[in-house]
Amino acid sequence: MRPADSDVTRAHIQSLGLSEPLARALASREIAPDQGENFLNPTLRALFPDPSTFMDMDQAATAILDALQAGESIHVFADYDVDGASSAALLVRWFRCLGAELPIYVPDRMKEGYGPSAPAFDRLKASGADLVITVDCGAAANEAVAHATDIGLKVVVIDHHMMREEPPKCLAVVNPNRPGCPSGQGNLAAAGVVFVLLAALNREGRKRNLFAATPEPDIRQWLDLAAMGAICDVTRLTGFNRALASLGLKSMSGWNNPGLSALMRVAGAELGEAKSQTVGFVLGPRINAGGRIGRSDLGASLLSTQDAREADMLARELDELNRARRDVEADVTEQAIRMVEATGAHQDETACVLVAGEDWHPGVVGIVAGRLRERWRKPVVVVGLDPVTGIGKGSGRSQQGMNLGRAVQKAWEEGVLIAGGGHAMAAGLTVATDNLETLRAFLNDALSGEQEAAQALDWVEIDALIDARSATRDLFESFEKLAPYGPANPEPMFAFEHIQVREPVAMNGGHVRCRLVGPDGASVRAIAWRCADLPLGRMILSGQGGLCVSGRLKADDWNGRRGVQLEIEDIADPRMGA
Repeated sequence: MRPADSDVTRAHIQSLGLSEPLARALASREIAPDQGENFLNPTLRALFPDPSTFMDMDQAATAILDALQAGESIHVFADYDVDGASSAALLVRWFRCLGAELPIYVPDRMKEGYGPSAPAFDRLKASGADLVITVDCGAAANEAVAHATDIGLKVVVIDHHMMREEPPKCLAVVNPNRPGCPSGQGNLAAAGVVFVLLAALNREGRKRNLFAATPEPDIRQWLDLAAMGAICDVTRLTGFNRALASLGLKSMSGWNNPGLSALMRVAGAELGEAKSQTVGFVLGPRINAGGRIGRSDLGASLLSTQDAREADMLARELDELNRARRDVEADVTEQAIRMVEATGAHQDETACVLVAGEDWHPGVVGIVAGRLRERWRKPVVVVGLDPVTGIGKGSGRSQQGMNLGRAVQKAWEEGVLIAGGGHAMAAGLTVATDNLETLRAFLNDALSGEQEAAQALDWVEIDALIDARSATRDLFESFEKLAPYGPANPEPMFAFEHIQVREPVAMNGGHVRCRLVGPDGASVRAIAWRCADLPLGRMILSGQGGLCVSGRLKADDWNGRRGVQLEIEDIADPRMGA
């Protein structure tokens, strides 16, 4: 069970009128009695931070409006993922309200890599740019930004990634994770930081009487874009960031953004209530597909367009790229599993798995690493090697308690890598093929000290122990008050005891469907994803009884039944406890 303070649980029951399991779940997420109402019903009025608490925010707003009023050419430089695309679209839409079109530059993932570079700034300068606003990148690009300054290009950086103690030398560096920033908003995605920037621009614009002839942009109409960044970048959904995600999903449900509604239609999804799953599994992967294996600027163009015909065209292209991405990803995943499991490297006592293959597409190695981490329950780094250049581009995903980003950063500092960086749970790197074994040894050595503690953290935390008869739509909907879910607010996990697995069926894709039956004969439909060849899947397919099962309840509206289905997380046989 997730630990929860009994006094806080009691306070939530009394002040919010919640059931004991729901109040306990709220307390287990470390929501204090005086925070409960704002958590369940977040508002911008209660949670919006003062923009001036962000280092350099006022300078950024001043520099941008100075350039706008001087008629200078302003360009946005964006990362190629959903957060970068959402951040760019927020700026484009704000500028458009003032009658200005903001050109977008997104680096090509394959040719240019991540973030600003000297050649990219050269191209922007040659195209006539006077001021470049970097979003979701730039905070660690000290050398590239210094080059921009040298060639007479002004730069404002808006980012959220970890950065050096010494910021890039430019007009402003706005980053809640900048050392010394007092904002307390380090959990924001870049889109959230840009959303606060828009508020700062409005405030500065009012001081300058900028909106005398042109209406002041109402930034609330773009909450859906802020939510896209918060959810797809897997940020901690607490405080103001939770308000952005929650209110953004409500805003999104109107489907007023032509790009998002077009993407839903090509995906064959219903234009109903938007949820975290809608963003994370329907919209996000398709927007990311452009940066992974297609044209990097497609996502930003889709989210910023107001032309329904253009939106439809871009959405179709992204959907096709996403189909191709899935095929490529499946092929690389299969190859990687065969290579590692043939050697037993996933089962030995090493702290990390590193697997590399020739011509593996750099755009999918991160997704594959995430899949393999789930499978093997240890950090995984997947590297795609270019046999011509002898260079590998890799991405890693980590286990809770093991700081992969720090290990990769150390590897770069000690010359093992050509480039590398990241955060605790994810990292990217560039490595010479000749250095692969050195890298493997370095990462295992760097992470070995964290391995034992991480394994102790690798448990399933339960919010409530229930029986199959209690697994109802009413229970599901009562816990939906905790949504949207993400880091720091995990989706509720339920556990069942004394369960019999009935009617197990293996499905395409390695999924397993079954019915879980309790001692009283009550049952609940269930599914487990991508596990048919794993111990979990084999246990379900054997149809055993007397099991403990944990999972997440999901709405099941097939054929109008309005029921629930359990997505199985784990199964244990208590008889094997010894």
